Amino acid sequence: MYRQVDDFLKEWAVAVEGTLQVLQAVTDDKLGQSILEGHSTLGWLSWHLVETTGYFSHLAGLTVPMIGQDEPVPATAREIIAAYEKAAEAVKEEVAKLSDVDLLTETGIASVATKGALLRFLIDHQTHHRGQMMVLLRQAGLPVPPVMGPTKEMQ
Repeated sequence: MYRQVDDFLKEWAVAVEGTLQVLQAVTDDKLGQSILEGHSTLGWLSWHLVETTGYFSHLAGLTVPMIGQDEPVPATAREIIAAYEKAAEAVKEEVAKLSDVDLLTETGIASVATKGALLRFLIDHQTHHRGQMMVLLRQAGLPVPPVMGPTKEMQ
């Protein structure tokens, strides 16, 4: 849980950079890559990160562009990256308007009771799916970026 806006903003910058590294590693021809038939694809996971950035931000009372769950996954990785960059920047701008006291405001959601807890969940959720995507990148034969340290591709 975040109790200080500056703490979130610092971690958000790192999280966004790591997520962009993963999104930028996805190629258009591999958007359909999944671990098994019927499981989440690189394209779906990428777009899900965009959708949920807006959704969780909305739950926290932030004005961040939201994408409807019915909207299809874009046809290109570049479109997904552009949408993620826009949403991530909006989160940064909106959170920067908050006070530390605002982070303690109740959300009405039991599992993430405060805005600070919801923002922590946003980063944790993004990290979880980013990890799934890194496995799929390797399975697809694409280079895995060194998001949290060296990868096999760096050896």
